[in-house]
This record gives sequence, structure tokens and C-alpha cells, in this order.
Amino acid sequence: MTSMEDYRKFLKTDVWDELRTISTDQAKNLPAPPVQKHCDKSITIDLILPEDIDIGKMSIWEVINRRKSYRKYTDEYFTIEELSFLLWSTQGVKKVFQGNGSSFRTVPSAGARHPFETYLLINRVEGVSPGIYRYLAMEHQLTFLYESKTLVGDIGVGCNMQHFVGTGAVVFIWTVIPYRTEWRYSVVSPKIIALDAGHVCQNLYLACEAIGAGTCAIGAYHQKRMDAILGVDGKEEFVIYLAPAGKR
Repeated sequence: MTSMEDYRKFLKTDVWDELRTISTDQAKNLPAPPVQKHCDKSITIDLILPEDIDIGKMSIWEVINRRKSYRKYTDEYFTIEELSFLLWSTQGVKKVFQGNGSSFRTVPSAGARHPFETYLLINRVEGVSPGIYRYLAMEHQLTFLYESKTLVGDIGVGCNMQHFVGTGAVVFIWTVIPYRTEWRYSVVSPKIIALDAGHVCQNLYLACEAIGAGTCAIGAYHQKRMDAILGVDGKEEFVIYLAPAGKR
């Protein structure tokens, strides 16, 4: 029978000792996985470039002091500039290193691996039709995936009946592609990925506060249902974290 201590093992630094005995795919000179999941770019939406964003200028002291979770949102719309700011704050790309599948972004990630993809349920963004989208961090664009009238309810059910989740102006849904981290860190990757996911969502909290919006981190969800909503395979890519965001 698996004990609680067994479940805790991946959190400990002991796992690094095991890594020293393994030849990672990076050490084998196998090609690094791409920094971004492929997209056919059939329908894309340009976002406001980071250098042109003129919001979110609140002091870091005030942002941190005010940060908390919000579970109720108004019917107000985000502007495209506000959405651009939130996306750049959570996964914005500052530099890409060709050939080794790594990038510097607005959040830290071990080895600059950044194993996440950002999907969005958009309900209320000015000039953007409701539906499921994916953020193309390399291009700072959105790509449209599909629309369904049941998405708000589906996501509420998929988050273990936390129906407020689907009511955000935007619902951030992060998936992980584990091999991006595994290529370099092998068995240590689960610990690293869990830490990296926290960095991303914390930046969303701070960015929301900076523009007078709110968010709430969601770790309780039904894995297969949420993976199905995004159309990911649940093995090489699967949902790891969610957070609705909206005006408060």
C-alpha cells in the first residue's frame, strides 16, 4: 500500500541523487523539443506588443499587499490591451535560444525549459469572439481553436462543480508538455514542473491586481474532462493548473 511518505518523495532533494546516475536525453545529444507546440495559424489575433502596453503601472509594494483570490466577477469586458498584459506577464518571451529549445520569459523556469502551453476560455474580451484559444507566446498572438455554447458549464463541471470558474471574463488553462523539462532533468522533472507552475500563476495574480482585476488559482479539477475540453492527449500534454480572471 502506498504511504503518504511515498507521495512526498518527489518533493525532496533526494531525487537529484538519482539524476546523477541517469544519462538524460540532453546528455545523449538528442534534439531538444520545440519551445512551442505546433500551430497551423489558421485564425490568429494580434495582441498589443509589450512595449506598447500602457497599463499595470501600480507599484510592486501595492500589488503584493493587495493580492488575494477573487471568486466573483462583474460582467465587464477586458480590453485587448488588458488581455495582452496578462498573457505577457505570465508567459511573455524575452529571448529564444535557437537549437536547444529554451527561452527567457517573464517567469522563471528551471533550465529555461518553460514546459507550459496557455489555453484560454474567452467569454468577455472586447473585439474577440467567445471560445477556446491558445496563446502563441513566440509570436505574442492568439489562435482560435473552437467555440461551444456549453463551455462555461463544461469548465465548471470539469473543475469539480466550482461553477464560478467558467464565469471569468477569461479562464486561463495551463497545460504541461513534460518532455520539455524531462529532456534535461529526467526523473527530477515532476518537482521542477510543480514549482514552475506556481511561478506562472503568481504572476497572473500580480498582473490582475495591477489592472484592478481578480483571479483565483484552481488545482481541483477532473483531469480527463479538462483534457478533453482542450483536445489534448492526457499523456504527452495535459492540464496542470487553471485560473479564471475578471473585473471585480
